[in-house]
Amino acid sequence: MAVLDRILRAGEGKKVKALAAIVPEINALEASMVALSDDALRAKTGEFRSRLERGEDLNDLMVEAFAVVREASKRVIGQRHYDVQLMGGAALHSGWVAEMRTGEGKTLVSTLPVYLNGLGGKGVHLVTVNDYLARRDAVWMGQIHRWLGLTVGLVVPGVRTSAAEKRADYACDLTYGTNNEFGFDYLRDNMAATVAEKVQRGHNFAIVDEVDSILIDEARTPLIISGRIADAATLYYKFASIVRTLVRGQDFDVEEDKRIVVPTESGINKVEQQLGIENLYDEVQRNLVHQLQVALKAAVLYHRDKDYIVQDGEVKIVDEFTGRILEGRRWSEGIHQAVEAKEGVRIKEENQTLATVTLQNYFRMYSKLAGMTGTAQTEAAELMNTYGLNVVPIPTNRPMVRKDEADLIYKSENAKFEAVVEDIAKRHETGQPVLVGTVSVEKSEVLSRKLQQRGIKHEVLNAKQHTREAAIVAQAGRVGSVTVATNMAGRGVDILLGGNPEGLARSQVLKEGHHADTLLDEFALPLPLEEMPIDYITARRKAHERLAELVRQFSEVCGEEGDKVRALGGLYVLGTERHESRRIDNQLRGRAGRQGDTGSSRFYLSLDDELMRLFATGALSWVMGRALPDDEAIEAKMVTKAIERAQNTVEQRNAEIRKNVLKYDEVMNEQRKIIYQRRDQILSGSDLKAAAMEYLADAVDSLIETHCVSEADDEWDIDGLVIELGSFWPHGIAAESLSSCASTDEIYDLVMADASVYYEKREAELGAATMREIERQVMLRIIDQRWREHLEEMDYLQEGINLRAMGQKDPLT
Repeated sequence: MAVLDRILRAGEGKKVKALAAIVPEINALEASMVALSDDALRAKTGEFRSRLERGEDLNDLMVEAFAVVREASKRVIGQRHYDVQLMGGAALHSGWVAEMRTGEGKTLVSTLPVYLNGLGGKGVHLVTVNDYLARRDAVWMGQIHRWLGLTVGLVVPGVRTSAAEKRADYACDLTYGTNNEFGFDYLRDNMAATVAEKVQRGHNFAIVDEVDSILIDEARTPLIISGRIADAATLYYKFASIVRTLVRGQDFDVEEDKRIVVPTESGINKVEQQLGIENLYDEVQRNLVHQLQVALKAAVLYHRDKDYIVQDGEVKIVDEFTGRILEGRRWSEGIHQAVEAKEGVRIKEENQTLATVTLQNYFRMYSKLAGMTGTAQTEAAELMNTYGLNVVPIPTNRPMVRKDEADLIYKSENAKFEAVVEDIAKRHETGQPVLVGTVSVEKSEVLSRKLQQRGIKHEVLNAKQHTREAAIVAQAGRVGSVTVATNMAGRGVDILLGGNPEGLARSQVLKEGHHADTLLDEFALPLPLEEMPIDYITARRKAHERLAELVRQFSEVCGEEGDKVRALGGLYVLGTERHESRRIDNQLRGRAGRQGDTGSSRFYLSLDDELMRLFATGALSWVMGRALPDDEAIEAKMVTKAIERAQNTVEQRNAEIRKNVLKYDEVMNEQRKIIYQRRDQILSGSDLKAAAMEYLADAVDSLIETHCVSEADDEWDIDGLVIELGSFWPHGIAAESLSSCASTDEIYDLVMADASVYYEKREAELGAATMREIERQVMLRIIDQRWREHLEEMDYLQEGINLRAMGQKDPLT
């Protein structure tokens, strides 16, 4: 990808110049926007929509729309977009990745293209890395859009989970959510039993926040919805017991060479009596006919110690060609469970893949895709190859003055941590805030214990505490603060020198006795705000008035404290280990020096670090050969370069994994499109009778081909055909009638005539509307069952592919 990297970088300058050229046009409109009243500014939304209806496109509106959003943002949340943020917004609207350093206000940038594209009414999805950020942005930035007349939705787990509520959120002009929730909703939509259960309305435009994290890091693992195969253990045991009472030749007929077992009228009557039902074939929803079929097959066609053995309480398949046990393999369509029931062993619960898609193929469905992050340049080639996304570096609003110190390398991890604690202690004494990054919870706990032993007050965070983490990280820039975090990638929270006024204000409001519920965002309320009890609305208004007052007070305090922190050198970021990805290291460093602030960073490493042990063996040998005490650090360009090479090796390995995940899914992607399209046709089709009759004709044709292999009537198995037709519907066809036919075409015509008569009779009994719904549900059940079986076969195939790869063979050939 090195050549592609150079080509992509060569085109960056032109793109940046084109983006910069738009800024003066937007600035020229600022005075006229300032002069507008609130109502006049809000009316611009309706004006823009009218112009779109008259034939203008979004590009024609961009300059004016951005000017409107900038002014609305000033009035609603008190923030004005910088010129470079306007450039970032234009990059996103163009379908590019805007690379903006930490602290440059990516969240505010997104409001520009989100508003512009939301005007079209086709929906815009803003994708974040976690629930907390999706919720925060829907509330915080959503204020601007709601003020301008756009609707805002939120899709995260646990919030408005009914299909009707989710559908309303997706019907909004813009919808905030997480990548997983968007992807899983897509899969769930394509498992829906009715149109009313579907929630999404298409894939128009998505802006992906922390695009490298979502489209690169998380793309190694596909989204999978799995479920237990319907828990019918009781039924399997019940039918195994019933089948033992049936008599061969009397209650069922067998054709072992064709592996067919068909119950007779006598057998069906016995089954109905033992189940206590009137008509086995009316119990479609309970799938009793299928249960009887597999129980009969298990009893008659599958033989112990030939087809399978029972070992350690499990039914294990025997390979008919080699005689070996096929460990881990199971018969499909319920046969394995039926054999387990027959043998009286525990029926194993199985998880079966019900639906799956890779993030790559999900996001490639969008008509337009864009992203933003602080660090995408290292993955520019992959973003272009996989998603067709250009990466454009957006200039910083102010010059970056952070000082990145050289790495320090120690022989042992313990010596490294002792040096880390010493460095933290010295800076803590002066009051300089310190942010420490570790690569695991375990390492953060080791460091925390050492800090406790030194009496250094600190906060320890992990990735599971999004809400609490955001609140603490926001205050990590205060005088004397020490914060240990397991991974600072994609947190979405700026560390403000001197502290975050709003976070402090919220804490104070709660201390003063205001109930936490009064500060809840609108998405957490059980009812729309206007429908809540009047007492709640009053308490909420008072809490928010107090919050606004405290924010003003703390803004002064934090401003003064920020000046002190700047005088101390700003935020100091200390990395305790190099991550396998350079991007994650850069994201950690990027927490310091935001918006031109002072700051510094340094990494402490040891020969015990995983990256060093696994990938930097040459540098490791060089250091080991030097006669240095454990507690003496080494600063060497050779070691730093070796680490960069090691990171590059790991990045290439991970890129190859993602490439293979995509290749495997590409095969299934075309199949998935066809299946889901056919499924939609079944869901939305008003009259499926013609299709049902066509499928019936195919089934009849297939049965005749099986039992009448040629036109020579001496090769016809008429009795077998009559028996098997009886498993489909209670026909009135006599074997003699079929035997007297001159050709298989005549047989087909006779059988289809009987089938059509029975079909019309059932429709007359049930009513046309009921019959159409039965057709729909049966077709859906069949297509879903076949798709699940196909996915299962693909899982087995992939297992074989993995074995080929282990054998040093190309798994894709």
